[in-house]
Amino acid sequence: MAARVFVTRPLPGDAFERLGSGLELEVWPGPGAPPREALTAAVARADGLLCLLTERVDAALFDAAPRLRVVSSCSVGLDHVDLAAASARGIPVGHTPGVLTETTAELAFALLLAAARRVVEADRFVREGRWGEWAPDLLLGRDLSGSTLGVIGLGAIGSKVASLARAFGMRVLGWNRSPRRVPGVEGVAFEALLAGADFVTVHVALAPETRGLIGARELACMRRGAVLVNTARGGIVDEAALAAALASGQVAAAALDVFASEPLPAASPLLAVPNLVLAPHIGSASIRTRARMADLAVANLLAGLRGQRMPHCANSEVYGDPS
Repeated sequence: MAARVFVTRPLPGDAFERLGSGLELEVWPGPGAPPREALTAAVARADGLLCLLTERVDAALFDAAPRLRVVSSCSVGLDHVDLAAASARGIPVGHTPGVLTETTAELAFALLLAAARRVVEADRFVREGRWGEWAPDLLLGRDLSGSTLGVIGLGAIGSKVASLARAFGMRVLGWNRSPRRVPGVEGVAFEALLAGADFVTVHVALAPETRGLIGARELACMRRGAVLVNTARGGIVDEAALAAALASGQVAAAALDVFASEPLPAASPLLAVPNLVLAPHIGSASIRTRARMADLAVANLLAGLRGQRMPHCANSEVYGDPS
């Protein structure tokens, strides 16, 4: 009997062609992610699940799926998957690390430039018909060259952002939860980074220790008029505190690609502040990178269904490795 696989969204590239051979494939047609009830019903009769970060894969879902033996997420982060629950049931969980470093770093830098030079405000200014004669103080922004960038989190993406910043002639300060040396980056204490940077960009993983890492106190520690960018995870920055800091001018501008709740609720205070660039979690959204992520997700899924070790397994203790 062919293994049954539920895929929560059509994938880019030619990954589907590899999935369709010898498998009984069910793909959620959309629009959007499958509702919880539909997800549960589909997974209940599946041997494999290929999901995105929009689906909550938890103990309750595993309990409803007695046949499920592999989960593959087309994502790097796995905040949406209960890894402990999967491991307790012997279910390997795959993810797609190492493919989006440059793409996400480029997006972080694009947001940095957009916030610094008020690109979105300028676009709105023109479209709304407010562009009159030239004025010397019209939409003045901030130069990157000669300024100081503080990088919170010196992993692959943070380090890549630091290298881009150096190419723009910026001084770079860095802080990491565990000591890490990065060429061209001055390692400093967390508070010193906040106080010393004109621009701050966030690149740490979301963990209990980093949830709420940037709150009202930390925003008050930043240089008045600094710019904040977050392309990591929404729970790291206190959104209400950021909105207040933007409104008061303590933070001159910000740019966010990630939010505590996604999609961003209509009642979010972030929507009321004009000096904020918002993007809908598009850090990995390039044609090449999304296709590579889909390829890795399919490779993980097929290996799991064959009883082989996944190329990229997030809970390798299911294979007897030390946890």
